Order: sequence, then structure tokens, then C-alpha cells
Amino acid sequence: MVSKVFKILHKEVGAVNQAALLLGFFTFLSQILGLVRDRMFTTFLGAGRDLDIYYTAFQVPDILFNLVATLVSVTVLLPVLVSLTRKEGLEKAQIFFSQVFTVFFVLVIVLSVVAFILMPFIAPIVAPGFSAEELQTLVKLSRIILLSPVLLGFSNLLGSVTQMMRRFVLFAVSPILYNLGILIGIAVFYRWFGLVGLAYGVVLGALLHMLIQVPALIKDSMLPRLTQTISWVGIKTLALTSLPRTVGLTIHGVTLVVLIAFATTIQEGSVSIFRLSMNLQNVPLALIGASFSVAAFPTLAHDFSNGNTQKFLRQIRNAGRQIIFWSIPVTVLFIVLRAQIVRTILGSKAFTWEDTRLAAATLAMFVVSVVAQSLILLFTRGFYAAGDTRKPVLINLISSAFIVMLALLLPIIFDRFEMFSNFFTTILRAQNISGIRVVMLALAYSIGSIINALLLLYFFKRKYDSKYNIVRFGRTFADSFLGSVIMGLVSYSLLVFLSQVFDLASFQGIFFQGLFAGLGAIVVGFVFFYALGSREFIQLMQSFYHKMRRVNSVPVTHEDLN
Repeated sequence: MVSKVFKILHKEVGAVNQAALLLGFFTFLSQILGLVRDRMFTTFLGAGRDLDIYYTAFQVPDILFNLVATLVSVTVLLPVLVSLTRKEGLEKAQIFFSQVFTVFFVLVIVLSVVAFILMPFIAPIVAPGFSAEELQTLVKLSRIILLSPVLLGFSNLLGSVTQMMRRFVLFAVSPILYNLGILIGIAVFYRWFGLVGLAYGVVLGALLHMLIQVPALIKDSMLPRLTQTISWVGIKTLALTSLPRTVGLTIHGVTLVVLIAFATTIQEGSVSIFRLSMNLQNVPLALIGASFSVAAFPTLAHDFSNGNTQKFLRQIRNAGRQIIFWSIPVTVLFIVLRAQIVRTILGSKAFTWEDTRLAAATLAMFVVSVVAQSLILLFTRGFYAAGDTRKPVLINLISSAFIVMLALLLPIIFDRFEMFSNFFTTILRAQNISGIRVVMLALAYSIGSIINALLLLYFFKRKYDSKYNIVRFGRTFADSFLGSVIMGLVSYSLLVFLSQVFDLASFQGIFFQGLFAGLGAIVVGFVFFYALGSREFIQLMQSFYHKMRRVNSVPVTHEDLN
């Protein structure tokens, strides 16, 4: 039995479509585990200060990971290793890999030690709303979680070789093991060690994420070693090439730090509501936006490198149409069914009905930008495929500045202008809820994301599509929007009707009310799209009746599949 599992984990996957299907399946499993994780958080801790401290403890480690781990980005490292292996043999690739590992090891250890020492001074900055005692707990958790960027950084390095050897199962399973470690932290370590046990679970998950890849590297004779001989020219080239992506991720990380810092000043539980709602909106973002952009990236890079600009643009257009077409209905259904989604996934005795209403309102503000966030993933990869890494970083910086500015202004406007606050509390059915200002932080994030997507689309079309005018989404947007409105009306009507059928005071009642309202809307939407003759819908249906074609011409890298 163990040998069979070992063979499955180390199986090589040669076809791009097979790899994408495999990774999509395990991504779905990882998302399910993530929802189970959040449910356990709300069951054991509720939306209170303890969970606020836990989420805030990730702020500094996450920035550290973005700063260091992405400097040796697999997007850049993998092609280098492949090239070295082909031209000079596996031994040369192993030597360079060890050099990269050594530099990363020294850099991440030094920065982690510095962060560990400075954490008491950093904590009041990232959590200005915490008390002195809460800040002490935050420092303790943050220092433990500092191990996670070290371990995950090592895992990403190992993953570059794993992907070079096309062992995609190992890469796909790693995030699941990470979530599994966190679940063990909640179910076991939290009982033993209290809040600190949650941090131990994070470290365990990061360790599992890394260790599962070690046997494959030993088998392939590619396990890195510390070395004193460093090719600084190669390391510098690697780092400079990865720098724009590093800067972009760091900007996004700092933006989240600012938003979380604002949330700590609202009331206890605001950070938890913000993060839990963001986690929920990440599900459609991962399944739609990430899936289509990831699947398109290798082909985009291949077409542009071969000088086939029109084909490159058609790939962008087709992926963009699919993202828009499916994201809008999901957005509408998430808004209409927000209370049922939140209550079913997060609802517990510790997570009150008021918490549910607040999380549902915050979720609604997040999902209005799911289409924009999905397009950001696609057009950023489009720029990367074309070799332009600077423009997405600049646009990200501009949109992040808007997010921070709006996060400062919107809560003030909400407090001072009754008409503004009444409008949002009425449409979100969030009257008389304390801490409602956290909704404004989600709104700021969504507006900034929409600005980001519009700027990316404008500059992309101006630079690459001004001659051909291929990238157009008007018809797709109109079809999807009309169908989504119909689905929303059907879903809302079914909610009203089913409220008389099910006991909404019970978990089962809320679950089945949302389930049948959602399924009914989906069936009606599918019938409408079929009758309309929608291209995107027909393409989806056809994909279920055709076998996956084996495509071996375009390599898939670790970063492409993130």
C-alpha cells in the first residue's frame, strides 16, 4: 500500500492538459480543506480577539516570504535548471541549484533573525488597536510563524526541481498537507498549548509542505547542499529577473498589512471577519480566475516568443471571455446567497448570527471585484508572457495607493454622512450591527482591484492590441450580465419561498435553503445560456464530451501553476 502511494506521488505527468486537470482537482480539495479550516476556527475561537491575533501574526512572516522566496522565483529558476541540464548535464544543474539554496538559506535566516528581534517594535505598527497584553501574544505567535517562510521558501526551491522532473502530483499535494498541518494545530495543538498551538500547526503544515518533496529530490540526485562556492553573476541575474514579481507581491502584502492594521482599531473580531470573508471570496477566484489564467500562461508565453502576436491576443481574449462569463454569475449568486454561504461554512455557537450578518456584508463587498481580480491574474500573466514585468508592478503600486487612501477615507465618510451609511447598511441588510465599518475596508480593496484591472486592460490593449483590436469583451459581458440578473432573481425568489419550507433556525434548514436556491438559479441560467447560444457556455459543454488531448510542446512550470 505504501509503495503504491509512493509511486502515485512520484509519477511523472507529461501532458499539459493532464497536469492542469490534476492540479485543478487538488486545488479544489485544498479549497475544501481551507473551508473546513475556517469552520474549525469559528467553532473553537469565534470571531474574537484570539482569532484576530492569529491572523495578524501572519503579517510580518508573509512580507518576509514575499521579499525573499520570490527573489529566487521558480518562473526564472526552472528554465535555468532545464537549460543547464540540457547543455551541461545534471551535475552542473545540481551545483547551481545548491548555490541558489545556499544564498537563500543565509538570506532568509538573517532576515528571520532580524524580524524575530524587532518583532516587539513591529507589533504595535501592524496592530495599533491591540492592548499591551494582546501585543505580547502577537509577538509570541509571530516569532513562531517566522519559521513558515523559511520552510515554505525551501519547499518552493525544491519544487522547481520537482516540476522540472514533471512530478506534478507532489506539487499538487503540498498545499493540502499545509492545510492539514493547520487543521492538526486547531484540533490537537490548540487543546494542548492554547493559542500558541495554532502557530505550531502552521509550522507543521509548512514542514509537511517541504518534506513531501525531499524523497523525489534524493531519488533524482538533486537534493541541494550548502556550498562555499557561489556564482554571483548567475545569482544576480536570477534575482534581478525575479525582482518585479517580488516587488509586486510585496506591495500587495504591505497593502494587506495596512488594511489589517485599520481593522484592529475597529472592534474585536474585525480582523477575523475581514480575513474569513476574504478567504471565502478566494474560492471562486481560485477556481475561475486562477484556473483560466494559469492554463493560458504557457501557451501565451509560447505564442509571443514565436512572434505570433495575433494568436497570443486570441488566447488572451478567449481566456478573458471565459473568466468574465463565469465570474459574473458566481458574483451575483455569492451576493444573493451570502448569508446562507457564511452561515453554512462558518456558523457555529461561537460564531454568532451578528457575526454571520457582518461577514456576509463584508463578503458581498469583496466579491463585487471577483471579475476584476480574475482579470488581473490573466493580464498580469499576459504582460509577463510578453516580457514586460515593470508595467504590472507600476499599476499594482497605483491601485494599492488607491486602496490605502480609500481605506482611510471610506470609514470616515461612513461615520459622518448618514445617507452614505444608510445606503450600504440597507442594501446589505446590515442595520444595527456593531463593527460595520469593516465593510468599508473590503469595499476599498474591491475598488482598488477594479482600478487595477481597468488600467491593466487599457495599457495591454494600447501596447499589444492597438493594431489588431482582437481583445474585446462587450458581447460576453452583456450575455453574462443578463443571464446573471435572471439567475439572481430566481435565486432570491427561491430563497423567499424556501424560507417557508425549511427551519431557518437550524443548520440543515439554512443549508438546504441556500443549496436549492442556488441549484435552481444555476439550472435556469444554463437553460438561458443554451437558448441564447452563448459561445462560452457551448465551449464548456463541449469540453465534457471530448477527451483531453495530449499536448507535449509547451512546458508547464511551478510558477505557472500557482
